[in-house]
Amino acid sequence: MVSRRKFCTIFSGALVAVAAAPVYSNTPGLLRNAGDIRIIKLKNNKTSEKINLVYWIEGSYISEALKEVSYFMRDWRQNKVITYDVANIDIIAATQALLDTSETMQLLSGYRTARTNRMLSYSNSGVARNSYHIKGMAADLRLGNRSVSQIASAAKACKSGGVGSYPRSGFVHIDCGPVRTWKK
Repeated sequence: MVSRRKFCTIFSGALVAVAAAPVYSNTPGLLRNAGDIRIIKLKNNKTSEKINLVYWIEGSYISEALKEVSYFMRDWRQNKVITYDVANIDIIAATQALLDTSETMQLLSGYRTARTNRMLSYSNSGVARNSYHIKGMAADLRLGNRSVSQIASAAKACKSGGVGSYPRSGFVHIDCGPVRTWKK
């Protein structure tokens, strides 16, 4: 396994070259404005972990980065990891890009085991029994410098997956299931 430091060293030259290259907008759909590099920047307030990494460069996903995202998105209550769906990583990254902020997005919930999901459903009626969280296809997110409405609007602009607004709780649910929206 490549260490994060070695990974950064290996790709630093590539990043400089790509940063100097023009950004083309021939990418279809939700990632049209993402450019040739895709970055995800998140913080988990429960574990204090942070990620800020390039996970896609010039048409290819970086497997080590995707493994790091999957670990970051794990069910920290059960300490269980699954392969997190790359489609949702793309939606989150595109949402971040559209929000045009340097602030780190806060992860409230990523992957959940069925056990954790059941436990949460007892105390919260908004937790779906067959949640996309259980499949590693959803995340609940917030930003301090953007409203729930602004985050939801950016996620909806991606025209991919589900976007749920929870203004009273101060977060947005983003998943890579069928296109749909809701507000609670």
